[in-house]
Amino acid sequence: MKRIQNIFPGKSLVPAKADYVELKTSWKVDIPAGLTVGIVALPLALAFGVSSGVGPAAGLVTAVIAGLVAAIFGGSNVQVSGPTGAMAVILAPLVAAVHGVNSVALLSIMAGVIVVLLGVTGLGRAVAFIPWPVVEGFTLGIATIIFLQQFPSAFSVDLPAGTNPLQGAVYTLQNLSGTSAMSIAMVLGVAVLMVVLPKIHPAIPASLVAVIVAAVAATLLNLQVPRIGELPNQLPAPVMPEVNMDLISSLAGPALAIAALAAIESLLSARVASTMPGPSGQTTGPYHPDRELFGQGLASVASGFFGGMPATGAIARTAMNVRSGARTRASAIIHALLLLGVVYLASGWVGQIPLSALAGVLMVTAVRMVNLDTIFRIFRSTRADAVVFTVTALITVVFDLIEAIQIGIAAAAFFALWQVAKLSGVVREEIPGAAEPEDRNIALMRVEGSMFFGAAERVLQEIGGLKDINVVILRLSSIRVLDATGANAFAELIKELHNHDVTVLVKGVQDQHWRLFKNVGGFSALAKQGLLFDELEPAVAKARSIAREREELR
Repeated sequence: MKRIQNIFPGKSLVPAKADYVELKTSWKVDIPAGLTVGIVALPLALAFGVSSGVGPAAGLVTAVIAGLVAAIFGGSNVQVSGPTGAMAVILAPLVAAVHGVNSVALLSIMAGVIVVLLGVTGLGRAVAFIPWPVVEGFTLGIATIIFLQQFPSAFSVDLPAGTNPLQGAVYTLQNLSGTSAMSIAMVLGVAVLMVVLPKIHPAIPASLVAVIVAAVAATLLNLQVPRIGELPNQLPAPVMPEVNMDLISSLAGPALAIAALAAIESLLSARVASTMPGPSGQTTGPYHPDRELFGQGLASVASGFFGGMPATGAIARTAMNVRSGARTRASAIIHALLLLGVVYLASGWVGQIPLSALAGVLMVTAVRMVNLDTIFRIFRSTRADAVVFTVTALITVVFDLIEAIQIGIAAAAFFALWQVAKLSGVVREEIPGAAEPEDRNIALMRVEGSMFFGAAERVLQEIGGLKDINVVILRLSSIRVLDATGANAFAELIKELHNHDVTVLVKGVQDQHWRLFKNVGGFSALAKQGLLFDELEPAVAKARSIAREREELR
């Protein structure tokens, strides 16, 4: 352990006794919480495996292996990890059209290594820069894709290879068959049970009960609907996937996209869980973002060696864990061990579950991911936030998840900079004190706000128009942010005014801005000429003296 701690920057990236300090008192709630989450996770793990194209066995293996590794090494005490809808969405087209099922294990390992490196290099805190409308638009887009992806299983229709979710849904509705009616009935039955059972008692594992009822009904009635099929009754032995440079090169882009998605989804889930109150009203406490990435990366690597798929923190299962009272990571470990027991003891029964039943579970899950109140709040906030939310959701559905996040962040940044730029400006002030005749040839200008690339040119154009005077005093003490573009704009302004025989005096350069002004803005020459001032009164006196000399020369 000491050797590991020497490799990585900080002991907090590896497990410690402190992770289980509450276990002496919390085991009474951690154990039932873990069992509850495990029961809920079973149908979801199977469904996401099917939805991603790698198969239910890979989904179950991922939930066991990745769930266990992330629970031990992750940075959250309550995070539950495994296959998720977002990961299924990004994997499905890769499996179907490009690389095939056999490459998923290597893809998982490659993406996991990237996520580990993100954690080791301290980039875990970058999630704080993802705006709220982007997160919610991304969530809405994923929910829509998950819902659309279930149409083929829900209606028992085989899709042509390479069909995206939207096209697949349209194709499915155009090619319904006799089997579709039975599958639709099963989907509706599962949906009704998942809605009604929690109202009878919130502790009922509605999704599990629903798929069991569907499986029993399909067997007793001898319904000819597609089933999960045979599942392994033990974990596969860990194997290093086939590796060659051509395959690694072709998987590099998808691995980066999956790593980005895994990092973002896991950190968002952990962040939400850290502020979510449990049954007692007490929150679960802070999480360590870098360690969370480190643990999630190891989880995907381990999953790949066992033939699984990339994993992330799962917000729905994590929320269930918190609401069930979990206090330590022991609950997530128990969840993984329960699923391991299913592999060894109940794989034959699980294989009889109809695919349409799993489609119903995911359809209800997708609908529950959409929070109408949140959407209304975003649209009531600002027009810019509404645009960012809408653009992110549409791009997620129509194009690509990672592109959606990138474009959403870019759009949010553009609108944020635009708002900051609007608050930046220049104001012409009255010269203090008793008026003197030469004051008519002096302009006192206060620059305020942020002088950066988005505002510098517009602000300084207003000053550049002052060419019918002799002296300009620039008050810079109200500048909050300055970048190289802003400093260079001042240098160009001073040069332009000088060419029109206008002298520039500067008052109030802040200490944090002086080096940039000196290196970029040409203020060293002003300092040598005695044209930089800390106080306004001597600056005004100097300006009047210069203006008076100009008048005498005329």
